[in-house]
Amino acid sequence: MMSEREHRQASPLAPTNVYSRSDAEAATADPEELRRQKRKKYLIYFAAFVVFQTAIIVLFSLTVMKVKTPKFRVRSSSSINTIDVQQTSFTLNMNAQFGVKNTNFGPYKYDSTTVNFFYNDIQVGSAVIPKSKANFLSTKKINVPVNLTSANLSGNTSNSDILTLTSTARLTGKVELMLIFKKKKAVNMNCTMNANPSTQMLEHVKCK
Repeated sequence: MMSEREHRQASPLAPTNVYSRSDAEAATADPEELRRQKRKKYLIYFAAFVVFQTAIIVLFSLTVMKVKTPKFRVRSSSSINTIDVQQTSFTLNMNAQFGVKNTNFGPYKYDSTTVNFFYNDIQVGSAVIPKSKANFLSTKKINVPVNLTSANLSGNTSNSDILTLTSTARLTGKVELMLIFKKKKAVNMNCTMNANPSTQMLEHVKCK
């Protein structure tokens, strides 16, 4: 008789078919169910992409594409060359500096305009602002010589050497975005200031 050991050695090994769990599941899964799962996954990815793109567009519209009205002002850095204030008259010559502040993400191209200066609601002079542009997120500084005189006034001009003046103007132009979109924007200037002969400067410049 064959021993148990010999019997084990003589017996052929049983074939082994080993499958992983995932392979077994894949073999038994419904193909239609697999397609549905893939479609569902793609829809989730697409929805996430749409939400992301929408958020980017909204943020872009609220920041870059939002057109703001520029500001047009007399700057306090204007300097007075000569000023002569008498009881019944005055003359003033200064290098007036104006600023066009553009807070948009595109240049503001504006047309030429005239700034009128007043004393006691009577015009005493003017300055011409040439056509130009203010670059994006910057302030365009314009220096213009201005001569003011009280030739059109009657009566006393001032009880002191300091003259209180006002300036008005309207600047029109277009903000250009992405080299394609253009938006018309107009800004009004309405400033008050003091011309001080002692400091040879414009002081307390306030603009609305």
